[in-house]
Amino acid sequence: MTTRLADIAAQAGVSEATVSRVLNGKPGVAATTRQSVLAALDVLGYERPVRLRQRSEGLVGLITPELENPIFPALAQVIGQALTRQGYTPVLATQTPGGSTEDELTEMLVDRGVAGIIFVSGLHADTSADMQRYEQLRGRGVPFVLIDGFSPKVQAPFISPDDRAAMALAVTHLVSLGHTRIGLALGPKRFVPVQRKIEGFVRTMQDLLGLATADIEERLVQHSLYTLEGGQAATAALIDRDCTAIVCASDMMALGAIRTARQRGLEVPDDISVVGFDDSPLIAFTDPPLTTVRKPVPAMGQAAVRTLLEEIGGTPAPHSEFVFMPELVVRGSTASSPGDRNRARGTT
Repeated sequence: MTTRLADIAAQAGVSEATVSRVLNGKPGVAATTRQSVLAALDVLGYERPVRLRQRSEGLVGLITPELENPIFPALAQVIGQALTRQGYTPVLATQTPGGSTEDELTEMLVDRGVAGIIFVSGLHADTSADMQRYEQLRGRGVPFVLIDGFSPKVQAPFISPDDRAAMALAVTHLVSLGHTRIGLALGPKRFVPVQRKIEGFVRTMQDLLGLATADIEERLVQHSLYTLEGGQAATAALIDRDCTAIVCASDMMALGAIRTARQRGLEVPDDISVVGFDDSPLIAFTDPPLTTVRKPVPAMGQAAVRTLLEEIGGTPAPHSEFVFMPELVVRGSTASSPGDRNRARGTT
């Protein structure tokens, strides 16, 4: 028992006497300290005493669309760490093809008495989805925060990267390298982040290159899926339209773009430049290292937790969107356009 108390005390950052008071239900312990001790029990795999098991305030649900794209585990890790530091226990619920839907996962979490839920890239980002599900959740008294995707129909706080600014960063970088035929590969148009990326891409292409909106949207924007295969398919179409550079809406799509370029006998970045989006873990170590727009994952994850805990604590955040600025990370997958290099050599 002494060893167990010492382990829990070390994990929670409190004294063994405080752990003993919490386990025995004694008064005189701050609520945040009590939550830290209970979270330490969960992390270390100890069962909570029976009298404490019905205290479900410490559970927070996190619903992600999948874990194959490394940006989602990265975000889950930031959120999980931030929750644990505040004495809460994260419960990760992941959608899988043919598995549980977002609504089913939400119901499961509510049944387990979670104090709140964080949704990442959920149905709230889909303009064709029924937003009534979120109002029903609010009606049941469950606080929630939504990451990636905004809807004026949902009364809740939203956390987003600035997708328009992300495209402006990518396009400005490529234009500075002499590219004028720049393509955009991204997911289905019904998603809010996709629509915002198109807006930022079109506006920057107009401002810097003077291209017509219709020409940009018809010839230089290619919708596909947010997967490696989706990136391959979109890139094939854009190469056929003579693009010398491609901006991808995810790093996974960018890896697909590089694969298609190589299958066509093209070198990246000598023949075609590729820019990703997210700056997923390990993406700096691809071949070539990927130039990408870094999504501000730590800031977004911490803001989501802070906002949710304010909601849980009874001080709801306004129905607003907290927008975080991305950052361009230049690596080895972008270079001057082939035309620029040829002119520099005095060739055609």
